[in-house]
Amino acid sequence: MEFKMKKSSKWVLLALLPVMAACGNQGSQVNNELAIPVSVADVVKKSIVQYISTTGTATAASQVTLNTEMAGIYRLQKNPKTGGEFKLGDIVEKGQVIVRLENPETQNTIAIATKKLNLDISELENQKQKSLYEKGGVTLREMKNSEVALAQANTDYENARIQLSKMEVVAPFRGAIVDLPQVTSGTRVIANAAVVTLMDYSKLLMEINLPEKNITSINVGQEVYITNYTLPKDTLKAKINELSPVVSTETRTFKGKLLIDNPQLKLRPGMFVKADIETARRDSAIVISKEIIVSGNRGKTVFIVEKGAARDRIITTGLENETMVEVIEGLKKNERVVTKGFETLRNNSKVKIINQ
Repeated sequence: MEFKMKKSSKWVLLALLPVMAACGNQGSQVNNELAIPVSVADVVKKSIVQYISTTGTATAASQVTLNTEMAGIYRLQKNPKTGGEFKLGDIVEKGQVIVRLENPETQNTIAIATKKLNLDISELENQKQKSLYEKGGVTLREMKNSEVALAQANTDYENARIQLSKMEVVAPFRGAIVDLPQVTSGTRVIANAAVVTLMDYSKLLMEINLPEKNITSINVGQEVYITNYTLPKDTLKAKINELSPVVSTETRTFKGKLLIDNPQLKLRPGMFVKADIETARRDSAIVISKEIIVSGNRGKTVFIVEKGAARDRIITTGLENETMVEVIEGLKKNERVVTKGFETLRNNSKVKIINQ
């Protein structure tokens, strides 16, 4: 009987060996599966800028609608750059004549040619009187009378020029034609008729409203970065031009104005833009992506990789913007921080780096 029992135990042991081997293999597989694949990046120092972001509508810094000062026959002038008549979108230089009016009656009344001739005669007479006075040929009174006549002739001529200039509509600054009412050339227009609107948007203005909490961190002259969704690759520079010292009791915000440099005219008036106002900068700091930070009861945590295992690190942060954050404590330069695959990690989790 004893022999049979021993024989049975032997067979039981032989039967369990494959099971034990299988369990051993399964344990090995479990250990392999626990190596969580992650991506890492070296901790480096770089610059970070902290912003306050706001939005608003850009408007032209200079805009004017030019009206006729006199009645006359309408003549739209030619653009010397294109050879054709001025049209919407054309850039007009300062001092260029855009519209000229013709009015023979007014021109005859002004009589600029006559007044110019009278000025020339008065200048000659005054020179003559000065010469005679120096030789004792005329009195001081006679010489002074010639000066009075010259001054009056000069005034009459300048007034005639001013009146004649009212027959022309001239650009007061360099800008683009943004409105050009349709008027048939050769037809008569009345005085004070709007004939063209010019806009200079090489510089733009933008009104903003900022939170009350930022009133001590925003100052006139601070740099601002301007972006628009239609220009994803272009960032324009601006500056805080004006700031109100008053906080609205209704919105708890204060007003400001930005002056935007737009030399290539990429940004158009009326566009809705985003403004990032620089409030602080650090040129050499440990900076990481905000998306790799895990927040919990212990605070803000990231994972680093040491000897094939993940180690959690509690960090203290400083400056931050939309995507990046400065780490003041908790990370050292050249450590490897987990950038992908951290969601399922725990402290001391075994990891496998799939890319650097």
